[in-house]
Amino acid sequence: MKIGFICTGNSARSQMAEGFAKYYAKKLGKNVEVYSAGSSPAGYVHPLAVEVMREIGIDISKQKSKSLEEIPLNKLDLTVTLCGDAAENCPIVPRANVQHWRLFDPVRVEGTIEEKLKAFREVRNEVIKRVKKLIESL
Repeated sequence: MKIGFICTGNSARSQMAEGFAKYYAKKLGKNVEVYSAGSSPAGYVHPLAVEVMREIGIDISKQKSKSLEEIPLNKLDLTVTLCGDAAENCPIVPRANVQHWRLFDPVRVEGTIEEKLKAFREVRNEVIKRVKKLIESL
């Protein structure tokens, strides 16, 4: 089973989903290959995404922001898009098996570091809930 998590920048939501899916699939002994990519990759994994994942014991610091061309898009069994609002350019994925998870982009939050961390934690918690349900269903 090959799963791809796709969003715009591939710096936060899809990176968290990739990290948790790899962790949880391994924990459950599921044979799953996990990828993430963005339609307009940011070129980095957001440091606050790394931080909030580290808080729960998952290290995504070695992951990198990738374009759709860098993953086996046409060989994915399931594609999950994670774009949250109309201002984002959510990619069109040429696959029959696509799920859309409407998730707010925490990168867009302005304010104090605590306000930003709160947004990243909220998105992380939603990603974990959805990824856990997805992996368990395989």
